[in-house]
Amino acid sequence: MKTNITKSAYGLTAAGDSVEKYTLSNTNGMKIDVITYGGIITSWTAPDKDGNYKNIVLGYDSLSQYLSGSPYFGAIIGRYGNRIANGKFQLDGQEYTLATNNDPNHLHGGEVGFDKVIWEASVGSPGDAAVLILTYTSPDGEEGYPGKLTSTVTYRLTNDDALEIDYMATTDQKTIVNLTQHSYFNLSGDFSQSILDQKVRILADEYLPVDETLIPTGEKRKVEGTPFDFKVPKAIGQDIEVENEQLKRGNGYDHCWVLNDHGSFRKVASAYHEETGRFLEVITNEPGIQFYTGNFLDGTLPAYGGGTYGFRSGFCLETQHFPDSPNQKEFPSVTLEPGQPYRSKTTYRFSVK
Repeated sequence: MKTNITKSAYGLTAAGDSVEKYTLSNTNGMKIDVITYGGIITSWTAPDKDGNYKNIVLGYDSLSQYLSGSPYFGAIIGRYGNRIANGKFQLDGQEYTLATNNDPNHLHGGEVGFDKVIWEASVGSPGDAAVLILTYTSPDGEEGYPGKLTSTVTYRLTNDDALEIDYMATTDQKTIVNLTQHSYFNLSGDFSQSILDQKVRILADEYLPVDETLIPTGEKRKVEGTPFDFKVPKAIGQDIEVENEQLKRGNGYDHCWVLNDHGSFRKVASAYHEETGRFLEVITNEPGIQFYTGNFLDGTLPAYGGGTYGFRSGFCLETQHFPDSPNQKEFPSVTLEPGQPYRSKTTYRFSVK
């Protein structure tokens, strides 16, 4: 049996544009639902130690719920993942002004980022992986960014229960870009449970402390001896309530870790839920990972399959360049030049322990 992709109608936007859903499935029974609105992963099933498949990502039941407001559940984030201080940056001496949609800062591409546009979808060649190719061309000046940017995000579900995500972008003038994927995981598959008992490991000796508005201060701080040390797997809840200025600012973990061995495609993080045995590994070539613990989920958003999403009922492991990089010269560059394609790769791989 080969991998498979099926397509179905998902709904219409307020403007009357149709949104499709693609279901990627592999030979083991893993299924991933992706909609063309925002390239959103609405559902992702993974087996537990008894072989039972359950959805392990937060999302909604309908398009209307995504349209009426979402904390970026499962979406492709662009043009710039994370925050840019005061919505301003400079290129070659020219200042660009972006929306301050996370007052006073710019967040995740602005008012209408890549999470809120319709992506053009095509299916890759059948074979040992189910391949969905999503493309979006952002015109020059959209959301204040310079240059016409064409982005292609490829989701590739393999038969070893891995989702490989390839990001590629080209521009016709100098610009900035930082693409990521914003799935919220809860490995228990029970969204009425918090994620505090799930164990996370992050292979990073340093993280980026932030100011009161969650913009990096520019310092790279050692994790050793702090609640930010995840070099050895530990429960998310172990230190999250410790008296700590940085945890206060993020209302929990909402920080970027400086990943070890930048430059190579390497394993950078993992998550484990002992009760179900579900084990998630994250492999990337990116320099940073934003670990976010669902600190702003407050029981007001409807949950997939019923109920609501409570405080810390999902966590994110968003591979990316650092927040506010355009304004921080010491950080790895996010500048993209014409003729030099942007490329980034991240794999989320599931197994059972």
